[in-house]
Amino acid sequence: PRGTNPEKRSAFPLQAKLFGTSEAPSNMEESILSRLVAPFPAYETKEKSPLPPESHSVEFVKCYRSLEKADRAGFLHKLSSDFGVDHAVVAELAGKVVESQQRDRGTVLLVEDRLRYYLTPRYKVLLNHVSRLEGGVKFLVDMRADIIEMLGSQSTDTPHIRELNGVLKSMLSEWFSVGLLNLERVTWQSPCELLQKISEYEAVHPVRNWTDLKRRVGPYRRCYVFTHSSMPGEPLVVLHVALTDHISNNIQTIVKEFSSLDIEEDASSVTTSIFYSISSTQKGLQGVELGNYLIKRVVKELQGEYPHMKKFSSLSPIPGFTKWLLGIISFKIKETGGNGIFTESESKEISEITGGPALETLKQLLSNNEWVRSKRLIKALEVPFMRLCVWYLYGEKHRGYALNPVANFHLQNGAVMWRLNWMADTSPRGITSSCGMMVNYRYFLEDTSSNSTNYLRTKNIVASEQILSLISQFQKNSKL
Repeated sequence: PRGTNPEKRSAFPLQAKLFGTSEAPSNMEESILSRLVAPFPAYETKEKSPLPPESHSVEFVKCYRSLEKADRAGFLHKLSSDFGVDHAVVAELAGKVVESQQRDRGTVLLVEDRLRYYLTPRYKVLLNHVSRLEGGVKFLVDMRADIIEMLGSQSTDTPHIRELNGVLKSMLSEWFSVGLLNLERVTWQSPCELLQKISEYEAVHPVRNWTDLKRRVGPYRRCYVFTHSSMPGEPLVVLHVALTDHISNNIQTIVKEFSSLDIEEDASSVTTSIFYSISSTQKGLQGVELGNYLIKRVVKELQGEYPHMKKFSSLSPIPGFTKWLLGIISFKIKETGGNGIFTESESKEISEITGGPALETLKQLLSNNEWVRSKRLIKALEVPFMRLCVWYLYGEKHRGYALNPVANFHLQNGAVMWRLNWMADTSPRGITSSCGMMVNYRYFLEDTSSNSTNYLRTKNIVASEQILSLISQFQKNSKL
């Protein structure tokens, strides 16, 4: 029509074609959702209300998939804000719950059950029916991934969107509970599609080629995945394990230095499991406990295969350390009164090697990874970087728990912060992310349950003598 903004006219072209409407986007969202989201049945008739037609779920999926990224945010906002909980009804029932406290217990429970029923968002009924479609659960996982992305934007982070995210997370947590997950070992004989996905999803140590992948599922290596019947052929979380006779202190010996692919495993030489990579593949399952259960299941699997295996440890990256360190250095450069990071002798040695002020030159060298070109500088930085990194892992907190997400993951599982390793990952990614350091989180099976409980309740981190010694050095020599 004359005078219509062309952008608005084309905002929902496919939806207009699908649903036979030329309404403005906001009005069309309203009309589509009003038709597809069934009215909430009255409490008295909840067991007898007819199910909404499957076509409504199909149309909802089709409509959502047809939307551009920006339009999905508006669509989900309309769904969550206009088709959620009836707050007036909830407020009235909450008052009745209070009034009923003086009556008999049966009446109290009935009123509370009624309130519980009306606290269910109206859209949850639709989402439940979408999950029953073929591919419906995968659709909801992907939709939640969109919601998580929206929550990272100030313009689309709203209370209603946060509630929708919480509702979906709760639903997915039930559907993906540990009893419904399937543990699979991936081998070179596994379907090609699964091997391809294992390669693509590897987020910690990228797979270089098919030979590299073949080694990672070959002798003295194990790869396990969790799958779910509602998402066939789709690994949900992937765990790579190295079978060794010691707790590895660098990743090069695991992912780069291989023996022949044709050798036979000597079971008697395997005493240790090294969990060197764990990757969640579905962003929409963020916050749904999968990785910790996978490690526990794999431990049991390996104990069955190797009854004499006693040592279980991760060899973990330290994402975020270099960024944190650069932030500290930048802050100290602006601050007067000394660097507060290195001792006088360390600063002097760094300046002699780099030819400039310790903090300023180090900031530049860390930003472009040039420092690893100097063997003298690598040696000079080992002691100060080790104590700084331990503090980052042990002392930096988020709501009282370890700031580093990998540390928090293993500590929640009940592992011990056991050993920090210098130059353990000399790949460009390892140098950029953590100045080449990696850390072992060791699982003492008899203590994992109590360690996990203590960490979650008291935020206490169980650490080895090496870690605690480095912490003492930090407290003595660094002032942040």
